[in-house]
Amino acid sequence: MGSLSPRRDRYLDAMGIQRWRLRGREVEQPDSIVEDPAATDSALPTEVATDWQGLQQQVAGCRACGELVSNRTQTVFGVGNADADWMVIGEAPGADEDRQGEPFVGVAGQLLNAMLAAINLPRESIYIANTLKCRPPGNRNPTTEEAQQCRPYLDRQIELVAPRLILAVGRIAVHNLLGTEESISKLRGRVHRLGDQQIPVIVTYHPAYLLRNPIDKRKAWEDLKLAVRVMQGGE
Repeated sequence: MGSLSPRRDRYLDAMGIQRWRLRGREVEQPDSIVEDPAATDSALPTEVATDWQGLQQQVAGCRACGELVSNRTQTVFGVGNADADWMVIGEAPGADEDRQGEPFVGVAGQLLNAMLAAINLPRESIYIANTLKCRPPGNRNPTTEEAQQCRPYLDRQIELVAPRLILAVGRIAVHNLLGTEESISKLRGRVHRLGDQQIPVIVTYHPAYLLRNPIDKRKAWEDLKLAVRVMQGGE
């Protein structure tokens, strides 16, 4: 094991976890995809685009969920390496994400970055997306219908990234991704499989939950270590 960087040491200290390292390859950040503000779809398209730029334009112009459309500043598509081995799927944009158009950029996003750094994963090396692409008013939980409307977009993102592992963070993301209503506590600690490709899915707590319940950071650390073992072929 090589020595850890001072920055990573600070992340680990802030999380209150032991220092540990993943051996992995570096992944380059792809060119960004420019959103098309002129997209004017009035509802979810009957066919979801098969390329990144077309998909992002469809999401930007989607008006399938009236309440979300009327309250959003912009859609929050996703960010990161389009060829990533790891994909993180969260719940829905918050106020910071709605303003900036990028998932996990607020305080919870800072904790997510720390969690990733703790296993030697720079944020730019993975792909991050949310179950919903629009912020629910008042940061309420997404409805089942809203999640279903957005699911084709998420499914296409998963297909395009073709990750080797998905880290599902938060109850809303987990329930919609896996089609279950079991609690996070019952679902974490084991490997789930998604779709025909049987992509491994590891379940863990949302960073916003961990900020409110720091006692569970240790459990989240165990989840990350499980994910690393899966990627290394040990599970």
